[in-house]
Amino acid sequence: MKKRIDELKQQKNAVILAHYYAPDKVQEIADYIGDSFYLAKIAKQSTADIIVFCGVSFMGESAKILNPEKKVLMPDITADCPMAHMVQDGKIEEMRKLYDDLAVVCYINSTATLKCQSDVCVTSSNAVKIVKSLKNKNIFFIPDRNLGRFVAEQVPDKNIILNDGCCPIHASLTKAQVLDVKKEHPNALILSHPECEEEVLNLSDFMGSTAEIIDFANKSEAHEFIICTEYGVNYKLLNDNPKKLFFYPRPTPCCKDMKLNNLESVLKVLENEDNEIKIDESMRQKALIPLERMLELGK
Repeated sequence: MKKRIDELKQQKNAVILAHYYAPDKVQEIADYIGDSFYLAKIAKQSTADIIVFCGVSFMGESAKILNPEKKVLMPDITADCPMAHMVQDGKIEEMRKLYDDLAVVCYINSTATLKCQSDVCVTSSNAVKIVKSLKNKNIFFIPDRNLGRFVAEQVPDKNIILNDGCCPIHASLTKAQVLDVKKEHPNALILSHPECEEEVLNLSDFMGSTAEIIDFANKSEAHEFIICTEYGVNYKLLNDNPKKLFFYPRPTPCCKDMKLNNLESVLKVLENEDNEIKIDESMRQKALIPLERMLELGK
């Protein structure tokens, strides 16, 4: 399968992008592996005719918004992110009426529809930097309350209004689960994604995006780590640090949607060129504005 995927990739001038949460075998055959921000930049820079995005639907949408001339394919078109939909209809309009000086800051983990209603997009790796750079005092942060709260703590001079959304995987991690692992490995540092609940972040030695967690582990002199994010990151952590040990809360945090990406689905989508992301041009133009602003402010 790997050989056939490589052949098709060359024949069709295709590039394979994989999120850190994709299965190991998919990351092995990907041309680029990264978090949402990195992959958005790569999609924008790519000279490929076809982008195979091994992630979930909002990632494919973002790639298509940034690259209307390219064919963007999803190995499994049903792979979705529950959090991407977690803003009530009419909520953004309601908040704009309440606050004159309001910026709607939209986590990239969101639908194209939500991006259309937003002023700027952010990822977990650049949210603090971008919010700090905004002139607006009032910020409505959507859709993730946990990342929004994390940003609010880093930018106390802003009035950050939180939305009641969350990542089911990160939000399900509990203080008790983390402490259980810590008892077994008392010397391990706790590295957490800001999508986790506050009780988990309060235990952490480091908080950051998936890419930042990897970077911290790579540079740290410590040898044991408790990783509070989706288990797919383990592939990169072990490849970069074969002599270090990585532990996870139990049950192991696993996004079933991300795991819908596999070698079979990658091969099939390259062969058939189906599961194409299509976005109405008027919607694409509106959603492009906050994404391009993110790429500019996040440099």
